[in-house]
Amino acid sequence: MGQKDSPAETQTTTWTGPTAERFESCLTVAPYRKQNSEYFDPCQEAASKSIRCLHRNGGDREMCGDFFQAYRDCKEQWVRTLTLLSSHRAI
Repeated sequence: MGQKDSPAETQTTTWTGPTAERFESCLTVAPYRKQNSEYFDPCQEAASKSIRCLHRNGGDREMCGDFFQAYRDCKEQWVRTLTLLSSHRAI
C-alpha cells in the first residue's frame, strides 16, 4: 500500500529567485499571457517545414531552397517588427 501524506504533513514551498520573477512578471502582462520572448517564435512553422524537407530529401539543401527562403523572409520580417516595437517603446 502506498503512503499518502496528510494535509498537515505537506510542506508549502515559496517561489523565490529569477524563476519566480519571470513567472510573476508574465502574470502582469495583458491578461495572463506570455510575453513575446524566448518562448515565442512566429516562424516555427516555416522552420519545421524546412527541416521536414531536409529529412524527406535526404539532406539535400538544394531541394529545399524555397523552404529556407520562406524561413529567412519570416525571420527578417519578425526582426523588423521587433525593432519597430522596441523603438516605439523607447520614445
